[in-house]
Amino acid sequence: MDRFRMIFQYFQSNSESVMNGICGLLALASVKMYTCFDFSCPCLPQYNMAYGLGIMFVPPVILFLCGLILNRQSLVMLDEWRRPQGHRKKDLAVIRYMCSSIVQRAMVAPVVWIIVTLLDGKCLICAFSGSMDPDKFVGFANVTPVQVEQLLAKVPCKDDELMRNNTSRKAVSRYLRCWSQVLGWSILLILIVAAFLARWLRPCFNQATLLQARHWSNYIDIEQKIFEETCCEHSRLFAHKCILHFFESMRQEMKLHTFNLPREGERDEGEEDLLQGITDQDQVNKLLKTWYYEKPPLDVS
Repeated sequence: MDRFRMIFQYFQSNSESVMNGICGLLALASVKMYTCFDFSCPCLPQYNMAYGLGIMFVPPVILFLCGLILNRQSLVMLDEWRRPQGHRKKDLAVIRYMCSSIVQRAMVAPVVWIIVTLLDGKCLICAFSGSMDPDKFVGFANVTPVQVEQLLAKVPCKDDELMRNNTSRKAVSRYLRCWSQVLGWSILLILIVAAFLARWLRPCFNQATLLQARHWSNYIDIEQKIFEETCCEHSRLFAHKCILHFFESMRQEMKLHTFNLPREGERDEGEEDLLQGITDQDQVNKLLKTWYYEKPPLDVS
C-alpha cells in the first residue's frame, strides 16, 4: 500500500514529463478502447443519431474529466483562484497560464478519440444516415416515405437481410464515410497548423511575461507540496509528543518493551524547533487558518 501511495504521489508531481506521459497514455488508451469497442448501431430512426453522436462525444467528455483529475495542477489552480487575498496578491496571468496548460493536456485524449471515430466513419454513418436526401441515390424511387426512412436508418446495418446486397446502402455508406474522413483529416490538419503557429509565433510575444507566469505557476505547486509535507511531518512529531506526554508515567516500562525513547534533554532539536510554542489543538488550527486566510507575502528579506 505504501508503494502504491508513493507511485501515486509521484505521478501527481509537477513534472511536465510525467504529465505529458500521462496524456500520451490516455491518448493511447482512447485508441485502444475504440478499437476494442463493439460498435452496434440500433438502426432505428429515432435512436441512430443519439447513439452515433453519443459514442462520438460522451467518451471524450469522460477522458477530459480524467485528464483534469490526474493533473495535480487543476486542484492547485482552483485553490489559488478561490483563496482569500490575504497578504499576497493574486496574479491572474499565472492562473490563466495554469488553466491553459491544464486544458491543453486534458484535451489530448478527447481530440484523439474524436479524430479516430471520424476517420473510421461508423459513428457519422449511424448518426446521419437517416438525414440523407433519398433523391440523390437510386433505389428509393418506388417506396413510400416511411419505408425510405426505415431503409436509410438501416444503412449502418450491412448484415440486415433487406440491405445486405442493396447498392443504395453502399452508396449512402460510402458518401457519409467520405465526409467523415474529410472532416477528421481537416480537424487534424487544423490542429497541426495551430500548434505550428503557436510554437513559431511564441518568440514574437513578450517572453519575460511568459517566463514569469511559468515560474510562479511552478512555485505555487511546489509551495503547496512542501506545505503538505511539512504538515505531515509536524503531525507526526506532534502526535509523538502527545503520546510521550500521555505515557510519561510509564516511561521506564516503555523503554524496556516497546520504544527506545530519548532521555530528557536529548530529544531532536529539529522537533523542538518545529513544535516550539505549539502545545494544543487550537494553536494548530489557528496556524492553519492563518495560512489560508492570510497567505504570507513573497518577500523573505
